[in-house]
Amino acid sequence: MGVSAPGSGWPSLFEETFTRSQTPMALTDDKRRVVQVNSALARMLGYPPSRLVGRHTYDFVVGGPLLSREEWHRVIDRGMVTGDAELRRADGETMLVQFGVHPESVTGERLVLFVALAVSRWGRHFRREGGDATGELSQREHEVVEMVALGATSEEIAGALNISPNTARKHVTKSMRKLGARSRAHLVAKALGERVS
Repeated sequence: MGVSAPGSGWPSLFEETFTRSQTPMALTDDKRRVVQVNSALARMLGYPPSRLVGRHTYDFVVGGPLLSREEWHRVIDRGMVTGDAELRRADGETMLVQFGVHPESVTGERLVLFVALAVSRWGRHFRREGGDATGELSQREHEVVEMVALGATSEEIAGALNISPNTARKHVTKSMRKLGARSRAHLVAKALGERVS
């Protein structure tokens, strides 16, 4: 299954970002079954992509699902699923991740975008209290969010855009506030899952 619709524009950008990103991502159906996975998530979990497709995301969560089926549908309908989870890798090791999940509207199918970031890479301070979306992103914020989606750190964003790491972090924080995201993972899920203009 491909995520690209005919033509160019947002669906093509979604597919390119999903595929190229160093940020671990998966597309799941509404039953949390993996439909497509990028290579970054496959590397994070230590499985080839073919071993992940068809499995439930909660198969990799230590202790099983974090939400019941009813709770899952309720929070997906609100578009606000984010948190921390301990995942078990193929080698039996576990790792703590921050995740963001958001129903996507790009592919034309009813899919859910799952994004995970290792806490060791970002630290817990990249999780904030959520809120309602407060506005549209500026051109610079769009650039920063796209780089976050591709897996860039604040230092890497700063170097690419000739700004300070602190300014890059401020752009991320403002983008999170504007989109109502609670973490970098949730920011990526919301930005890619919606047609953010």
